[in-house]
Amino acid sequence: MRQDKASAGASSGDVREGPEAGLEAEAAKLLPFLAPGARVDLQAAAAQHVLALTGAESGRQLLAGQEALLHALTELAAASAPAPARDAARALVNLAADPSLHDPLLAADPGLPARLLDRALDPQWPWAEEAAATLANLSREPAPCATLMAALAGVETGQSTLERLVCALCTRGYNAHAPLHYLGPLLSNLSRLPAARAFLLDPDRCVVQRLLPLIQCSDSAVRRGGVVGTLRNCCFEHRHHKWLLGPEVDILSFLLLPLAGPEDFSEEEMNRLPVDLQYLPPEKQREPDADIRKMLIEAIMLLTATAPGRQLVRDQGTYLILRELHSWEPEPDVRVACEKLIQVLIGDEPECGMENLLEVQVPEDVERQLQQLDCQEQKQLDREQQELAQEPRAEGTVPT
Repeated sequence: MRQDKASAGASSGDVREGPEAGLEAEAAKLLPFLAPGARVDLQAAAAQHVLALTGAESGRQLLAGQEALLHALTELAAASAPAPARDAARALVNLAADPSLHDPLLAADPGLPARLLDRALDPQWPWAEEAAATLANLSREPAPCATLMAALAGVETGQSTLERLVCALCTRGYNAHAPLHYLGPLLSNLSRLPAARAFLLDPDRCVVQRLLPLIQCSDSAVRRGGVVGTLRNCCFEHRHHKWLLGPEVDILSFLLLPLAGPEDFSEEEMNRLPVDLQYLPPEKQREPDADIRKMLIEAIMLLTATAPGRQLVRDQGTYLILRELHSWEPEPDVRVACEKLIQVLIGDEPECGMENLLEVQVPEDVERQLQQLDCQEQKQLDREQQELAQEPRAEGTVPT
């Protein structure tokens, strides 16, 4: 009897008890109701339950071990009416936002990126925004991003899928049911790959010129941020800087305009600015999102990597816009980025052989010193941000 009890006690240690075991059993019970062919009302209830689970880390980790359930969820998210795909699609957005769920999702359904891409680019699909958001989340990690790029490389009816993505992003009302803002971050993530940048920077495709107006898209910071991130990544390709800064693209004017305010420059200074930045109206406002402002500055910084690029950026009156931006900028990290760009513009030119800043080989000891300076700078920024957060509000103001 003792041996039996002992063995029973040992085996009970392998059985999960408490709330976790109950949740796992509950999740397993959901599978039949998510499967194709189940009653629509039961599918809807099960999808709502899974969506609730994805709202918490514990729920997401629980679902990570349910491969069959994840597969059923991915199929339901792309299923046609009357299947309740909406909650399933939203659950996928939450799951894909957690990097630890990427491998389980792709293991459960290796064809998920391609299927979601088809749904995101379907002008009639009502949950295309959710599909785009899931892809944007998945593509933040290198492996899923490469998988998605492989799916985009396919050609359908003479038009590549990447071209369709750009078309959907740049066409207002492409899908009457979904704004497709999250195609912006998706394209930004993809543009980290050389193949995507090669497509975007092909002069014959005019993709960059189609993206530039979206920098001013007032509908969505998500869309603006995605487009600016895409353009910034393209600026890493210094061989294309002359084309980007030239009259065929004129990227600098588009990057500077969101950083410009309603300043009244002198006549001499005004004449140094591009035409689109001259005599801006008094109600002109700068880009409200600090992260986007920083990316715009970083893109311009990349355009100064070569000596000809630096000269072109200087000649367009960039310093004047940055000078006023620095005086106005409330965010310490954006202000530091602005200072670094100003230093490049007003500083001495690098010595011979070091003109291309993207190709300079930095000695290890110098790199260590720079890293230490970066750490010190980050600590200073953190202190400044803490001080800003602790500043007392004026009496009678309401937090927003």
